[in-house]
Amino acid sequence: MKSTVMKKTMYFFAVPALLFYLTFWIFPITKLFQYSVTDYNGYAQSFNYIGFDNYKDLFSGGTLGNSISNTLIYTVVSVVAGNLIGLGLALLLNMKIRGKGFYRSISYIPTLFSAIVVGFIWSYVYMPDSGMIATFLDKLGIPNDNLNFLGSYSTALYSIIFVEIWKNVGTTMIIFLAGLQTVPNDLLEAGRIDGCGGWKLLRYVKLPLLATSITINTTLSLINGLKAFDFPFIMTNGGPGTSTNTLIYSIYKMAFTEQMFGKASALGIISFVLIIAVTAVSVLLMNRKEVSA
Repeated sequence: MKSTVMKKTMYFFAVPALLFYLTFWIFPITKLFQYSVTDYNGYAQSFNYIGFDNYKDLFSGGTLGNSISNTLIYTVVSVVAGNLIGLGLALLLNMKIRGKGFYRSISYIPTLFSAIVVGFIWSYVYMPDSGMIATFLDKLGIPNDNLNFLGSYSTALYSIIFVEIWKNVGTTMIIFLAGLQTVPNDLLEAGRIDGCGGWKLLRYVKLPLLATSITINTTLSLINGLKAFDFPFIMTNGGPGTSTNTLIYSIYKMAFTEQMFGKASALGIISFVLIIAVTAVSVLLMNRKEVSA
């Protein structure tokens, strides 16, 4: 009798979480799919069912390919470079150096700023002629007349990726640092006695024990890259041309600028499936590495 009452009580406590999940997860996705098969423009009271025409247009046009390409570049570069820089900082600040608490704080500060603040600051830093970089090069006597980081097709996307890494590397560093501080000193001493130098200790002792930290940082960086919107919107507005159009920015542009809400919903469904698939595969592979490590 008591176990039956306990089970009913457990189900009762699960109801709020279930309602939250249905309201803010299942219902929006269902509505998104409903809109994706219509010609809804975002404000009209009536709209027509058009089947999968929006999906066909996306796959036949260049918008989807360009957005996916930019998003994948953004994601891969930010994940790889961000984790390498974060690991390097963590290894450096885990050493016995004076003032390392201060350096840790300085490294983490960019994480505390909002994306809007960071985007505006770096827009001024990158500004041609009068920006910080241009002024610094002027002082050194280096010509910078054609230097336009955010206005060039070849540099705009990578300039934004650098800002993404700069903002989030503090979080990456802290997670790696927490992992490094759990590495037993006995193992490190045993490795040194066996003749392991700094690189071998990192490769065969520290990195295997950092498998969980690597998984967490990779997953967080992956999600941040795949849902990139803030910096392309704030710093370049998707330009020049479509060079910084990411998937999420393209959804925003279609829905609120071009007033093609149905088509934007279709792109949202495609993005949702792509992000879930990439994240799931990544987590699965990282978990396998954790087990083997």
